Amino acid sequence: MGNTFGHLFRITTFGESHGGGVGVVIDGCPPQIAITEQDIQVELDRRRPGQSRITTPRKETDTCEIVSGLFQGKTLGTPITILVRNQDTRPQDYSEMAQVYRPSHADATYDAKYGIRNWQGGGRSSARETIGRVAAGAIAKKILQQVAGVEIIGYVKRIKDVEADIDPDRVTLAKVEANMVRCPHTEVAAQMIDLIDQTRQDANSLGGVVECVARKVPKGLGMPVFDKLEAELAKAVMSLPACKGFEIGSGFAGTLMTGQEHNDEFYTDDQGRIRTVTNRSGGIQGGISNGENIVLRAAFKPTATIGKSQKTVNQAGEATTLAAKGRHDPCVLPRAVPMVEAMVALVLCDHLLRHHAQCQLLG
Repeated sequence: MGNTFGHLFRITTFGESHGGGVGVVIDGCPPQIAITEQDIQVELDRRRPGQSRITTPRKETDTCEIVSGLFQGKTLGTPITILVRNQDTRPQDYSEMAQVYRPSHADATYDAKYGIRNWQGGGRSSARETIGRVAAGAIAKKILQQVAGVEIIGYVKRIKDVEADIDPDRVTLAKVEANMVRCPHTEVAAQMIDLIDQTRQDANSLGGVVECVARKVPKGLGMPVFDKLEAELAKAVMSLPACKGFEIGSGFAGTLMTGQEHNDEFYTDDQGRIRTVTNRSGGIQGGISNGENIVLRAAFKPTATIGKSQKTVNQAGEATTLAAKGRHDPCVLPRAVPMVEAMVALVLCDHLLRHHAQCQLLG
């Protein structure tokens, strides 16, 4: 349980970090959507390990195979299976962790719940599981763009205390991808890279914030009460490994304002559309998209597995220390960007289908 996400556009991810492979089964994808393996590969390459000196040195091509659900380059409306085979596995690097728990990792909680765990690279708790999400997100992005013109762009806004001031309405994918840290502010990106380099050499890790904007989102996506759009986005994004916080629009900063300061006043633009002067609501009001840009932020903790010696215990509860071996990201933020984008795409695609099913049956 807990491996399936979505209502109409449903995904189930599978696989472990050092097993035979990882992937996803997508159910509910509309038929006749043109998809190629390259559409998916582009997104997987952005998530891929070993892409720069500030990411994990694990070398994986993450080449995707579409096993089912396509015929002559188009979706059939049947389940789509995408597989990525693991190649650069070194399970021996994790032998010490078979008995010793990594501080702030899932080792101890998996043991407590299941009584058994795959200690090779964290198994199912590894961020390698997100390959399936990113692959499915690539298809969701294609549907959103083709049907509604939606564009989703994520970027690194902050690493530790180094923060960039980015205008989400104007940011471009080209600027995000112009440097290895995926921060579209050139000068701040250089500071972030220097900070990660220093931290990596010190066998330590860093956290930070990914901001994501979804533009041209149709009005009306989302449901009242329990399936509010921001609630679904929060669940989706916070299900990512290492994510510890979520906010949308003004977020926690909105608590410092009065209602008059915070409210987004309405006006009618020159095309007769009802718009808001400001966007402190982050594109969602009453749990339903209002047509403005959806802007959200996700906080990621520092990578739990580090090379510095830390106090811990073994499975018997005996005190010991652990300086982790293996290959790990000194900062997950650069590779978390496509993961956040994917989860946003999955939610919006699911709600687009739900909206059409419920509200546009009669045209």
